[in-house]
Amino acid sequence: MDPEVSAVRLTVWEAVHILSSSEDGGRIFCTLGSLKRYLGETENSALPEEQEEFARIHFSTFLRCLVGKLSPDWLELLPDGQMEELWASFFLEGPADQAFLVLMESIEGAASPSFRLMKMARLLARFLSVGRMAAVMEGQCQQQAGPAFPLLQETLLTKVVGLPDLLGNRLQWENLATFFPQNYFPLLGEEVLRVLQVVVDSLRGGLDCSVSFLSQVLGKACVHGRQKEVLGVLVPRLTVLTQGSCLWQRVCWCLVERVPDWAMEAVLKGFVEAAPGPEVLSRLLGNLVTKSKKAQFVMTRKLLFLQYSCTMPMLQSLLGYLAMDSQRRSLLMQALKELLETWGSSSAIRHVPLVQQCYVSKAILICLAHLGEAELRDSQDELLASLMEGVKSRLDSSLPPVRRLGMIVAEVASARIHPEGPPLKFQYEEDELTREMLALAMPQPTADGPSEAGPSFAPVSGETPDRETVDRSGPQVGPEGSDSELDSDDEFVPYDMSVDREQRSSKAPSYVRGCLEALTGSKDWERWEAALRALEGLIFRSPAATQEVSVELAKVLLHLEEKTAVAGFEGLRQRTLVAVTVTDPARVAEYLTAQFYALNYSLRQRMDILDVLTLAAQELSRPGRLGKAPQRGSPDPGSQPGGAVVPAWRAVVEERVRRKTRWFSKGSVGRAPAVGPNEFNSVAGYFFFPLLQHFDRPLVTFDLLGGDQLVLGRLAHTLGALMYLAVNTTVAVPMGKALLEFVWALRFHGDAYVRRGLLSAVSAVLLSVPAERLLADLLDELLEARSWLGDVAEKDPDEDCRLLAVKALLLLEKLRDKLLLLSSP
Repeated sequence: MDPEVSAVRLTVWEAVHILSSSEDGGRIFCTLGSLKRYLGETENSALPEEQEEFARIHFSTFLRCLVGKLSPDWLELLPDGQMEELWASFFLEGPADQAFLVLMESIEGAASPSFRLMKMARLLARFLSVGRMAAVMEGQCQQQAGPAFPLLQETLLTKVVGLPDLLGNRLQWENLATFFPQNYFPLLGEEVLRVLQVVVDSLRGGLDCSVSFLSQVLGKACVHGRQKEVLGVLVPRLTVLTQGSCLWQRVCWCLVERVPDWAMEAVLKGFVEAAPGPEVLSRLLGNLVTKSKKAQFVMTRKLLFLQYSCTMPMLQSLLGYLAMDSQRRSLLMQALKELLETWGSSSAIRHVPLVQQCYVSKAILICLAHLGEAELRDSQDELLASLMEGVKSRLDSSLPPVRRLGMIVAEVASARIHPEGPPLKFQYEEDELTREMLALAMPQPTADGPSEAGPSFAPVSGETPDRETVDRSGPQVGPEGSDSELDSDDEFVPYDMSVDREQRSSKAPSYVRGCLEALTGSKDWERWEAALRALEGLIFRSPAATQEVSVELAKVLLHLEEKTAVAGFEGLRQRTLVAVTVTDPARVAEYLTAQFYALNYSLRQRMDILDVLTLAAQELSRPGRLGKAPQRGSPDPGSQPGGAVVPAWRAVVEERVRRKTRWFSKGSVGRAPAVGPNEFNSVAGYFFFPLLQHFDRPLVTFDLLGGDQLVLGRLAHTLGALMYLAVNTTVAVPMGKALLEFVWALRFHGDAYVRRGLLSAVSAVLLSVPAERLLADLLDELLEARSWLGDVAEKDPDEDCRLLAVKALLLLEKLRDKLLLLSSP
């Protein structure tokens, strides 16, 4: 037997013996204090293997011994509550799952009423208040490395979710407010959120985790009817956390996917009720209905046909969720077919309550509002057959509300399903229900659905809707007569439409990944252009989401070709690529510099890479950049950042006010210069050094030292710019040394453009590296460069080269006195 393991066991046995037999408070206190070392909370903590053995084998037994000793006399063996605090610390600091089970076991086994029962109940309330329930669930989420214990998980699940009932039955009138269901389940929701945060952090760190236990807790709580309490806490926080993080979205999807089938209905109904709209519901559930048959049944059958208690916002969220993604829209069409079939069933009209008939009718109108004309045309015959059968059956009904439902649905559905056919028009009394149903029929745009949205249509008839169609509840006023002066518009001033823009049917994606998918796989060129125009703003609004796909974005943008006549395409592509590089500079710069020397790239693409690196470095080195979006490019005339057109009258009014206002004093208009750390400092090496590695290695289609001297000149200018932007950074000295070696190798190049870039690079070194470091680290290189600069200033045939050499020599002269001063003793 291992002596260390034996030592732990002997120590615990001795402690249990002392607790069972001794009445000496000091001795008991010392014994308990010596056992605290196995919890790792003291300075002389036990070895990890000893702590592991204590927790795995002895901890529960020892806690039961502590519970057995609990009495007023035993706690008073030490003054000032020292004994009780030490006794409670083992439950609050040891393994949470074992402590929780022993607490629940002792509460269930204690006599009621009794001193021990109330002490254990108050300790459990304290256990919950310090966040130990999260530790209980976290332990089950991190059990991937070891064997699973289904019986333990089932016991914990029953105790965790059933705690209010168990405590209420045991404590009766003495129950504590912490254990009331309206207080406990919101706390449980907060603890689930804390565990989910731990899971996300673990996944980011490369560790495996499981959310299966959390899914079971969520499912069992919802089955107990506590959706509002738990999801009322979870959904608002998950809505925020998943907005800019794909990892949080995947964890949330996994949380719902792992819910057992017996609890799926309760969980999904709770999510539909708590989510503020279809966009949030889609973000929280993902494509769950395409992965789980149970979820598909609940969302497309049970909540639509068997349970008609959902409110209209819930019904709109449910059907809008099905319409938000192309993989789910087939289910929306299937739901519409079944809804129309049920709506047109003569048996259902006779036996189904009127409330459920209204519910099904509203669901049909919402489905029609989400489906496009092309989608409806594919199933036109089947849909019309069900519709006409239902119209006939409903018009034959003796109940006015049933006939009116048939008229409303028939008018709207016929206009959508068969717009080219003769319109249906009925006369019926209007009430609040009628207006609500007509409002539901208005087409609803979806964020990720097909670009073709359903056209606006008149619910009654006619190609040109009249005022009654547009607003049935409003007053109807006819013209005063054909001779009325109101009929003449001769005196109207033409409206200025110079800043009007074409209204496009495709809606821009709302997320970075949506733009990425549109740019790579969309055949809808309007959506492709909208994604390109929206991507730069989305990158700066969602940096975390951008960093997850930054390299993939850079690859797509680098290879992006203009597929339509997009105004300013090159500028859009470049600004977006710069935004990606600024958001994730290390990885994107590493990718771009590697592609600069890769095969199968055009000279235009290689120069684009150099331009992007320069612009991104400039943005990163800008003082006060943190927290501010870059201001690159000039906005379109008459436009605001949000895309709204600036009214022309506002500019006119502001100009008149400015000219007619006398200012006695305008005060100081100067602003303090922006300050902040140079973000380029930490990533300058990723931008600079890879560009110097292979300039002398010719490729099959790319030879910098051969015919591609234009790119070589651009490379020299780029290196000089990066050197200048690295001013006062820690990496400036090695950058300057490497750049001077590059210049020295190419100093006799025959192309004037290349020589200009080399001369600019020398000036950048002189401006960026501190004088004392020039003397200490780069003196030999500068002496060599000085002799070369003198020759260039006198003999170079290019005038610009001579001027640049003179400027570099002047910089050396200005530094000479400082260098001599620094070198003197």
